[in-house]
Amino acid sequence: MVQDIERVRPISSINDSASVTAGKLFNGQFPATAPAANPVFYRTYSRKLSETRRESWDQVCERTLKALVELGKLSTAEAELVAREQRQLRCLPSGRWLWVGGTDWITRQENFSGAYNCTSTNVIDWEALALMMDLAMMGAGTGAIIEPKYTNRLPAIRNKLVVSVTEEIGTMPADKRVEKTTVRKTGDQVTITVGDCRRGWVDSYLGLLEISSDEAFQGDVVVSVDLSNVRPAGEKLKGFGGVANPIKLPLLYERCANILNKAVGRQLTSIECCLLIDEAAACVVAGNIRRSAGMRQGSSDDTEFATAKDNLWSQGEDGNWRIDPERDALRMANHTRVFHHKPSAQECKDAVQKQFYSGEGAIQYAPEAIARSNADLLNTRELQIQFIQAYETGAGMDFLQNLSPEMPADELEHRLGRYGLNPCGEILGEDFHCNLSEIHLNQIDPQDFQAQEDAFRAGGLAVASLLNHQFIEPRYQRSRQLDPIVGVSFTGFFDFCVNAFGVEWLKWWEAGRPDTVSGLEFKQKEQAYLSRWKQIVHDTVADYCKRHGLHCPNRCTTVQPAGTKSLLTGASSGWHPPKAQRFIRRITFGKNDPVALACRDFGYSIVPSQSDKDDDGNLLNDPFDPRCTEWLVELPVEVPWANLPGADQIAIEQFSALAQFDFYMQVQKFYTAHNTSATIELREDEVDGLSDRITAAVMNDEGYISAALLARFDAPFPRLPFEKIDHATYLKLQQEVSERRLTDDFYSALSRYDSGEIIAEGPAGCDSDKCMLPEKKGG
Repeated sequence: MVQDIERVRPISSINDSASVTAGKLFNGQFPATAPAANPVFYRTYSRKLSETRRESWDQVCERTLKALVELGKLSTAEAELVAREQRQLRCLPSGRWLWVGGTDWITRQENFSGAYNCTSTNVIDWEALALMMDLAMMGAGTGAIIEPKYTNRLPAIRNKLVVSVTEEIGTMPADKRVEKTTVRKTGDQVTITVGDCRRGWVDSYLGLLEISSDEAFQGDVVVSVDLSNVRPAGEKLKGFGGVANPIKLPLLYERCANILNKAVGRQLTSIECCLLIDEAAACVVAGNIRRSAGMRQGSSDDTEFATAKDNLWSQGEDGNWRIDPERDALRMANHTRVFHHKPSAQECKDAVQKQFYSGEGAIQYAPEAIARSNADLLNTRELQIQFIQAYETGAGMDFLQNLSPEMPADELEHRLGRYGLNPCGEILGEDFHCNLSEIHLNQIDPQDFQAQEDAFRAGGLAVASLLNHQFIEPRYQRSRQLDPIVGVSFTGFFDFCVNAFGVEWLKWWEAGRPDTVSGLEFKQKEQAYLSRWKQIVHDTVADYCKRHGLHCPNRCTTVQPAGTKSLLTGASSGWHPPKAQRFIRRITFGKNDPVALACRDFGYSIVPSQSDKDDDGNLLNDPFDPRCTEWLVELPVEVPWANLPGADQIAIEQFSALAQFDFYMQVQKFYTAHNTSATIELREDEVDGLSDRITAAVMNDEGYISAALLARFDAPFPRLPFEKIDHATYLKLQQEVSERRLTDDFYSALSRYDSGEIIAEGPAGCDSDKCMLPEKKGG
């Protein structure tokens, strides 16, 4: 399976050969079946080359592949494979790598974390909170475990903070600004001078936290915050991209002080920890578009954590909704309760109900996560189940110790802590960075087994290459040494299966995926593909690590949400079914965004976002209304197999929650070694049935860890990210796009408007469609 190793030749010759092949397939463009590809690519992954020029797809490939080959020390054959698969859109690196790979910025060790989509950090000290702000500013999503066994290690709050901003943003001349933050203490007074760089912001936040517990003070501490060195909104961020947006920075210190002051004389509660993390994340957010993602894992018996978002919104007598201002920042992250024992049937039902009504209340079964995270020791399913049984009785460490008597105590402790989740829930570990690549199965013939092997091998090489990063932060580097994380994901699996099995497979879905003779045959074929791909990935990564002297990961496969990158090829996200055979896809942009204006010239319609309303609460209709702040670009979409005879007679949006769960568990059992990111959509009358099925999956040790649930309503809501349409409507909208189109060259349209900088560039930390849905109120 692994080719002979050759000497690496210059990347230019590798790219030249790959470009010829890619050009025959795509002619420099994305597939015609992916209408969102150009808008998403230029919004999210293409870097500015000048005031009016951005990178093409070939240039993004050139930049990112060269850096990956150098970092991974790939052989000629390996480099050619990875280059070919990326250029042909069959295997892509992480979204973060598409943005920063090959830049000078990512070559600096302090910025290595910016190459990874998501992370997880145990909250054990003030530095952990500061690290999460630093990560969010680099574009990474942040997971945090805030169970008492970790947060009890935080110092108690001793000092009441009286905070004021004494010098405003940007008052220092640019040539006299300092980058390093200083904290000057004089008696019971402290002056924090905030430096003009990412670490400057982070150190000022960390300084405030440390003052709250500093034993050198005896009571009230007057804190003056000097923001004069911080560059004002709109100035360019040269290395990372985008422009400065410090609009919420002045509020950060007072809001954090208010949280800390309520805890004087004791340690922080779990929700106070959440709020401190989320206030920093809110400070990083650009405008109203969510640019940060978080996961907070709390104990299953922590009532405060479980109810933290209850009644977050309240409706006044005037009918308008109001959010609790003190808890507003909690919206920055999803909350998941960690069960270290099998949740009861009632606990599962309560969780499913709560997720249906509020979108919150997810549960995680930690013993399964820990068992999977120790796959090198627990190398059979029988051993994993035995460990789970031992863990639930408190004997998990003894079980592992018996398997490896020479293992140091600190490694044993690390192994038992590997249930941390990234924001979208597809990676397991402790103090880790997600290291992801993604196979676009919709681009591959189900009968072409060599093409499948090439794509998954390329994915394995892409993630293995990033294992050469050495992190500055000791906790992250130690975790990488003990438990290197990689995750080769896929998207478009549903499309792949339609291509492989035809309309009969869709009809079987429509019937609920029953265990009929033909149904069991379908399941065996699904399993065969999934198992084969998993083995290819693990073999590829193991071979690479052996040759390069790296500690080999014990789990290498996962499925991420695949929201944004899937749009580059028009794939259905991850393992999920598409929303329909034909639908309107709405993509959010800031008002007057150059890419959105190019979309308009390309014929797509633009409407104000859901958040833009008049004084009476009615949605605005004119995107150029002065009250409008965000735009939605509307694209009519048809899945590539929509015109298969009989395919459009099947109501995909009616697929049952139990059928979705069954397909998800196929992936979880036979492909995924970490966890499978899943958003199962359900109706109210499916709550009981789904909760019973989740209970059975946990009780029977089927491999379930955690999944998100999303209420599905038959009543239409205006301007959702997806809106189903019929064939006639699709044709009508396509005709209207054609009539409005001013140019067939999207890039030339973009060049007409592409001057200056926009606030947010690059992909967000979370890549889930769920994050684009309107927030639920009430419940």
